[in-house]
Amino acid sequence: MTLETSIPSLFRDQNATQSISSSSTESRIAESDAFLARVESRRSSISDSLNSDQKAHLGQFFTPCRAANLITNLVSLPQHGKLRILDPGAGIGSLTAAIVAKVVCENPDLELEIMAVEVDSRLLCHLERTLEECKSFAASNGLALSTVAVNQDVVEMATGWKRELFNQFDVVLMNPPYRKLASRSIERRSLSALGIDSPNLYSTFLAIGALALAPGGQLIAITPRSFMNGPYFGAFRRFFLSEVTLDHIHVFESRSTVFADSGVLQENVIFSAKRWNSSGKVKLSVSRGHTDDALSREVPYDEIVRPNDRHQFIHIPTNQVDTDISEVFASLPSTILETGIQVSTGKVVDFRSREYLLSELRDVYVPLIYPGNLREGQVVWPKSIRKPQGLALNEATTKLVLPNERFVLVKRFSSKEEKRRVVAAVYEPEQEGRSGVGFENHLNVFHENGRGLSQDVARGLCLWLNSSIVDRLFRTFSGHTQVNATDLRSMRYPSREQLGQLGSSILDKCPDQASIDALVNAHVFTGHPFE
Repeated sequence: MTLETSIPSLFRDQNATQSISSSSTESRIAESDAFLARVESRRSSISDSLNSDQKAHLGQFFTPCRAANLITNLVSLPQHGKLRILDPGAGIGSLTAAIVAKVVCENPDLELEIMAVEVDSRLLCHLERTLEECKSFAASNGLALSTVAVNQDVVEMATGWKRELFNQFDVVLMNPPYRKLASRSIERRSLSALGIDSPNLYSTFLAIGALALAPGGQLIAITPRSFMNGPYFGAFRRFFLSEVTLDHIHVFESRSTVFADSGVLQENVIFSAKRWNSSGKVKLSVSRGHTDDALSREVPYDEIVRPNDRHQFIHIPTNQVDTDISEVFASLPSTILETGIQVSTGKVVDFRSREYLLSELRDVYVPLIYPGNLREGQVVWPKSIRKPQGLALNEATTKLVLPNERFVLVKRFSSKEEKRRVVAAVYEPEQEGRSGVGFENHLNVFHENGRGLSQDVARGLCLWLNSSIVDRLFRTFSGHTQVNATDLRSMRYPSREQLGQLGSSILDKCPDQASIDALVNAHVFTGHPFE
């Protein structure tokens, strides 16, 4: 029995397993492993044989057996009765096979009805073969199982005049396709009729899955974590969280283990949500990969989705330290607007301003600052970073230029090598006696109504943003390296007076990390330093 094909202990329902005699359990698990190994072998072979461009077009990432087991082991099985299951984007049927194996091992007295939907006609024969194997395996173990394979587009099924999927299923299992949807795509126009704004195919599947659930039904999915914060998925989050309530979220410390054979490097989560049925608690678990033991804890729902958060960010405080940090931040005195400071993205979108970008600094120009110009809390300009360092100053570019004053900059995308998600620096106007400055669009810019900040406030804000506590908080609600202006606006901050006092404690050079954290403790958490 290999790690790749066995049902991992990570989420196995031990109580259900103990209800079956030991010998019977061992026999069923062994037979289940062999069954899943055959499905996994076929999945791997078929995935390798398909055209990569076509897979990318459809957003296909077939579910490895180990990931399928993790997903299905979050399913809460009833003691008796019928379970109606939807597997949208079924591929060759790996998730269907995994749920059948789970039920055989844990409660074969149930009756299963499974609808497996797959849009790719090339896979239909493979899906039907898996379903036939499922029925044979179920029959040999006394499980009543009926299946149907549907070669159709799930979005069309959900948004067509029949709307034939809604409110029918007790369980929806999915590893949805990952592909961006253009704002004027057919899918987005169809979804808008249902009151759904979904920018990606995977969030579209989640929305449809939520609507497909009967009251009390359960949705379990593995998806990128990116939908949990940021403005891009804001409208989707508000819709999704009005339809379902999260009850379990599992995160992986490693980005690359779950879909290692598919080249997927996004940070993925597995989560379970129920339709209009909440205990007021959410179970959080974390493991390095899919075969490791998980550490888990239970937290109140309002620690995950804060009641007064209009953005509906989904926070994941995986341990008590994360919870403590969230409480510390909630007690801070100010929003960024209450300090009198605003944050916006840089105005210079280089590919739209290509004719005005200057690699050779000549004629009338202003400095152009990229993320690569930020170093150790300061802006180094000019700098050899394979990016133009000047922006021609003329009538067309005037609206892109800010006054040559002091600003705090934060990278919108941090590199893999950087230890912090939030990387801040102060732009000092003394670096160049020009009439203005341009900030490239991959930077967030802190300003006061388009003007610069005072020296002490700017330096204090930079120290605060570069502190370990801010980095730790940011990781509880952001699973990727992007830092949006909306994310920065959503956090609470020290008061403007505290920021000024913090900034006045340093001279020109940004101190090292230990010194930054010590200064933040001394000036923000006076008398109650945060470890």
